[in-house]
Amino acid sequence: MDGTASALIGHYLSFLRAQRKLSPHTLDNYGRDLQELRSLLAPADDAAASTAELDLRGVTQVQIRKCAARLHARGLNARSISRKLSAWRGFFGWLSMEIELPANPVDGVKPPKKSKPLPKALAADDAVRLVAQADPGRDPDSTLAACNRAMFELLYSSGLRVSELVGIDVADIGAGSYESAGWIDLGEAEVTVTGKGGKKRKVPVGKAALQAIGDWLPLRAGLVRADGGTDCHALFLNERGARMSPRVTQLRLKAHGKGLAMASDVHPHMLRHSFASHVLQSSGDLRAVQEMLGHASITATQVYTALDFQRLAQVYDQAHPRARKGGKDNNN
Repeated sequence: MDGTASALIGHYLSFLRAQRKLSPHTLDNYGRDLQELRSLLAPADDAAASTAELDLRGVTQVQIRKCAARLHARGLNARSISRKLSAWRGFFGWLSMEIELPANPVDGVKPPKKSKPLPKALAADDAVRLVAQADPGRDPDSTLAACNRAMFELLYSSGLRVSELVGIDVADIGAGSYESAGWIDLGEAEVTVTGKGGKKRKVPVGKAALQAIGDWLPLRAGLVRADGGTDCHALFLNERGARMSPRVTQLRLKAHGKGLAMASDVHPHMLRHSFASHVLQSSGDLRAVQEMLGHASITATQVYTALDFQRLAQVYDQAHPRARKGGKDNNN
């Protein structure tokens, strides 16, 4: 078999077409990925001349790693690099069945880790407006509005997950087989919730949230049903007297954000991110934020330091005279 790169790639694509019955579109993708490998392996000083004579049978794992690194350096994302590695691995797997190879050089080569997007947090003023301001299209004194305000204030005040929020009872209840997963203690200004892994934690509750909950409780009493079962213990009830669900809470917050013409598509976890970011900006106490969020590892909390740096970088870019793009130097 001709061992040049172009010949081997051609034979492999013919195999895929005949034996695997792949679509023309998929075959084109394989062809492009393999031609790119051919180009990456070519000597940098004379790529045009050398690619035709390149023998892929002698490629090593070190060379494949270098090829993946070059793709990463060009800005290719991890998913695309992973796809190319998969195509290359399949090619060398086929080649090892046709001729004797020491090993598949792509085996053991992993793509770079996918970068995790930073969590979206609201600016402090936007977060306060979201939880404190009434929806212009809704009666601010209605039962629904009072419930929403209490839920939203508590989400932001204590950085709760939405599942933790809806699991809160009006008190620590232990009756028969029922045991509260979470409860509010207005006197101590704290809430106890059950987080991931069944771990309970106590989190402080701010003055604004306490006031909103205090306004909600008399209206909540009118929703409690005698036949409501354990739902009668829930702090937050819907119009039918049933415990509030995470999905309804999400929809209510989203609708509230739209009613206030918020720029972002808000959701409960955004308030949790905002809580963490704003407390960290003010205190700098990463351990305290970790405990309040209920993170098992501080690594999960450290992402908010990146948010804080991102905010500081934006302030710097806007304020520093030597950072302004297109601005004039300030020599005074």
